[in-house]
Amino acid sequence: MIAPLEPLIYDISRTGRIGFSLPELDVPETAFPAELERDIDRLGLPEVSELDVVRHFTHLSRLNHAIDIGFYPLGSCTMKYNPKLNEDVARMPGFNWIHPLQPEATIQGALRVQYELQNLLAEIAGFDAVTLQPAAGAQGELVGVLTIRAYHQARGDVKRTKIIVPDAAHGTNPATAAMCGYQVVTVKSDKRGNVDLEQLAKLVGPDTAGLMLTNPNTLGLFDEHLLEVADIVHKAGGLMYGDGANFNAILGIVKPGEVGFDVMHINLHKTFSTPHGGGGPGSGPVCAKAHLAPYLPTPLVDKETKNGQDRFFFRELPDTVGKVRSFWGNFGMHVRAYTYIRVHGAKGLREISENAVLNANYIMNKLRGTYDLAYDRTCMHECVLSGKKQKQKYGVRTLDIAKRLLDFGYHSPTIYFPLIVEEAIMIEPTETESKTTLDQFIDTMLQIAREAEEDPDLVKNAPYTTPVLRLDEATAARKPQIRFRCFG
Repeated sequence: MIAPLEPLIYDISRTGRIGFSLPELDVPETAFPAELERDIDRLGLPEVSELDVVRHFTHLSRLNHAIDIGFYPLGSCTMKYNPKLNEDVARMPGFNWIHPLQPEATIQGALRVQYELQNLLAEIAGFDAVTLQPAAGAQGELVGVLTIRAYHQARGDVKRTKIIVPDAAHGTNPATAAMCGYQVVTVKSDKRGNVDLEQLAKLVGPDTAGLMLTNPNTLGLFDEHLLEVADIVHKAGGLMYGDGANFNAILGIVKPGEVGFDVMHINLHKTFSTPHGGGGPGSGPVCAKAHLAPYLPTPLVDKETKNGQDRFFFRELPDTVGKVRSFWGNFGMHVRAYTYIRVHGAKGLREISENAVLNANYIMNKLRGTYDLAYDRTCMHECVLSGKKQKQKYGVRTLDIAKRLLDFGYHSPTIYFPLIVEEAIMIEPTETESKTTLDQFIDTMLQIAREAEEDPDLVKNAPYTTPVLRLDEATAARKPQIRFRCFG
């Protein structure tokens, strides 16, 4: 079912209307090869003016939600504001117009940015080396596990065939381990949302290659037994991989490399404000301790100083796991993240995390009681509630609550994740949202809870104000219409 929209571009098409004009030829006319000609009439292209096209696509753009439009509380995805200053710097000609195959002597400024970003990330996260190559967090995971595998293989320790993954991990963690040829073993969470130490101790052994731990985890909780977890894995000869997707919660407070992690990826979009959504481009740098550094993807950027002059250059590593990205990674994202870090400094980065944690706990405590709380303890940058009560008492599912939120101009939070929480509602406000925005969102969530009690059908049939209303989910999943058809 689709709500009324402004006319589609084919509806405003008028015969003879054009949106372009070409200058007279100033070269001899040449015949076009017949085999390359297409029948314009059969293509059915709309006949519209330039103004028609501009208005049409501007209208379509307004149908998309964005962080620049309204509150975007997707848990775990960290849809944080991208400062416009970052965009201005990334578009400076010296960054925007260079080519990756230029000689090193002509891109010293760009190489310096990458070199300093490597060092800044290493310092912030507590590691010894960083590669900027990976193009996304998931690829960063792949790199992390590949370096773990290379480390074991270099030592002749080839019997380590298993990677342990908590049940509160990101879904890409077990997929990554499997792609690297490991058997995935799940360790459960205890009643407080930590890795179950007793079960972990039983799972580790001489076949353990490592453990992939998201910390803070997808329950929005910092593992209270982190040091013990790392100790158990290390004593068994395994290594600790850190999923740094939730690094936004602990900037300037905890350095993962100093509390047991051997390697970790960082999502620049989740923590350092590079663009997120729309397919990227992303960036997932990987940090490593000294014993894993030789296996990182190359090239890394290095520096030498002669006669008081710095020269930056690409450096290869003889034991690298190989190249994982064309050219030198997504450089534009590196510039944005570098700008963000330099603008905020150490004090500012810590304040980012403090405010993110404060905002999440504010929402959690305002909504507790109305919605079930998955784990009753202080959360980090995101909180996980549950619509279990609304489902059991009134037949209103978490999906219905999320759909109803759309009518109030909000993007819905993440729902049904993490999987171990029934009717999960994962909310991440980030650090930039004001108390006013949070209070408005909280009031809306409370209103929807009242609607679920007093008029369940109102919530169950939402949304009412969006271009596309409630879909037949089964048909949409099994028979999606992904191509526009303008005729018939």
